[in-house]
Amino acid sequence: MQPWSREHHHGLLLSWKIKKGFSLNVDPQRIKDYCDWFWKTHLEDHFETEENYLFPILGNENQLVEQALDEHGQLRIMFEQKEADTDTLSQIESLLNDHIRFEERVLFNALQEVASISELKFLEKIHKNKILVRLGWMSFG
Repeated sequence: MQPWSREHHHGLLLSWKIKKGFSLNVDPQRIKDYCDWFWKTHLEDHFETEENYLFPILGNENQLVEQALDEHGQLRIMFEQKEADTDTLSQIESLLNDHIRFEERVLFNALQEVASISELKFLEKIHKNKILVRLGWMSFG
């Protein structure tokens, strides 16, 4: 779970940067451009690996997983907005922050309680392979 927690740190930094950008009167388009880059470069893949590998440990019918999936869906919609709307950017900042704190404090603890040693080792391997593929050191297929 630690690799996903490290990625969460970067998501919290994005939330902070959005908030800080507003306080410094940074052009909303500049904030949106950075959010678009962060979504495509980091967050989209992070969501996919959580949904494909972490959440199935508890099952998609689990209330905590349902909440996480719902929040992922809301965030996807917000990140995919074309306009640099300050209300949407503010909602991203707030929901992303709350979502990460929920996963760290509640969902990941629940996952660790039920995950077997072999599942945790598999998750570690999946994350390591994901990083190697991203760096171009390994390819699937």
